[in-house]
Amino acid sequence: MLDALIQAWPTVFAVMHAAAAAAVTVDAVLRKRHVSAVIGWVGLAWLAPGIGSLLYLVFGINRIQRNTVALDLRAAWGNDKHPIPAEASSIAAQALLQADVGLAGLEQLCDRLTGKPLLAGNHIDALEDGDAAYPAMLAAISGAQRSITLATYIFDNDAAGQAFLLALRGARERGVEVRVLLDGLGLRYSRPDMLRALRRAGITAAAFSPTRNPLRTRYANLRNHRKIMVVDGTFGFTGGMNIRVGHWLARRPASPVRCLHFGVRGPVVADLQRTFAVDWAYACGEHLLGEVWFPALDACGPVAARGVADGPDADIDNLPLVLLGALAVARTRVRIVTPYFLPDETLLAALKVTALRGVAVDIVLPERSNLRVMDWATRPQLTELLASGCRIHLSPPPFDHTKLLLVDEHWSLIGSTNWDARSLRLNFEYNLVCINEELAQTLNSLVGARVGSARRLGMAELRNLSMLVRLRNGIARLMSPYL
Repeated sequence: MLDALIQAWPTVFAVMHAAAAAAVTVDAVLRKRHVSAVIGWVGLAWLAPGIGSLLYLVFGINRIQRNTVALDLRAAWGNDKHPIPAEASSIAAQALLQADVGLAGLEQLCDRLTGKPLLAGNHIDALEDGDAAYPAMLAAISGAQRSITLATYIFDNDAAGQAFLLALRGARERGVEVRVLLDGLGLRYSRPDMLRALRRAGITAAAFSPTRNPLRTRYANLRNHRKIMVVDGTFGFTGGMNIRVGHWLARRPASPVRCLHFGVRGPVVADLQRTFAVDWAYACGEHLLGEVWFPALDACGPVAARGVADGPDADIDNLPLVLLGALAVARTRVRIVTPYFLPDETLLAALKVTALRGVAVDIVLPERSNLRVMDWATRPQLTELLASGCRIHLSPPPFDHTKLLLVDEHWSLIGSTNWDARSLRLNFEYNLVCINEELAQTLNSLVGARVGSARRLGMAELRNLSMLVRLRNGIARLMSPYL
């Protein structure tokens, strides 16, 4: 009997492999929106018997559907008081239509994609690194009177995390309503994790799609990468910065990381709060309603802004389409700063076309990121960008985690999204479209400083790479659907 089982095992395994790979093929063809992802997953399932189908089961299936939660909240907000003052959009929209037809068309695209108004009357401050961002955020927490909401991907148990924990605990002891949402995978960046510490401090905290056991989790790839904090419903923070001591350069961390965060005031703060509220309701079922979370917001600055949420559910492809629209209307200059750069073929083609039209396209990337395989995968596509006239600048250490897109003299995109498949298709992200010349000038100065300290990448350098290095980079690029 045992001999028969041993002899039959290869056949049984082959049948199981074929059945599993066929199931992956059907699911990927029916559910995946991008051909590269379909080809990548189907190829992996058939060419890596057993393990390929298992990886698809763990990483490839999107089981996060927040649509019902979002609809329920919108209905509740409608019965209570809609948290977004729609009438604030008219002044900014009229000014855009009169001043720049291309820019007005881009905003029409954003309006149709998001269903959100462009809100006038916002004030936005650029906060460089944790040295500027963390003191401002901690001061806001210390001054909170009614409510605090905080969502972040990484909340490390280190000097920065402990400073935030102490401030949040103090606010809670003053009677402030506090809600903290941490990504389930981001929690695992440090031990012991901060979710337990927050709860021990009496703070209401939850994990977005917990991943205690990576082999059992249904959401290993679909992470909440948003960074949002709102104090008293009136003062917000968003951008690319996690909570970890590496961003606090003044404390001389062992692994310093540069980044850019933003302080936000004005009507668009309600959209930050609403985005947090949907994620919070999905994670733990509580609906945030009323003046404690959504007070009336007055105009307080010159920036017109619109929130753009992106994620692998109802908001899928929001950001890629916004990026394509922005590149299409650019007339003189496009500047991109991103830590990870693996855009799909459509975005690559748009960048090349933009440069070939005569627009100055500058892309600032780290000389060396914290993920070597990403650096390898990035290099092959840089050759075609350089050939089209794009300029690539490699910034020196410390690793720059900043995310920015600037178009011409008025339009800026700030937030949490990287130019890679994980951010653009697999994670939940949050960004603000901002229209204001003064803000754009400030951000262009920051990018200019980065360009000034960076090394210009030349075509000769890429062409002179050894065959083994080019082969390694090409193989790494094949992994881009999974990166």
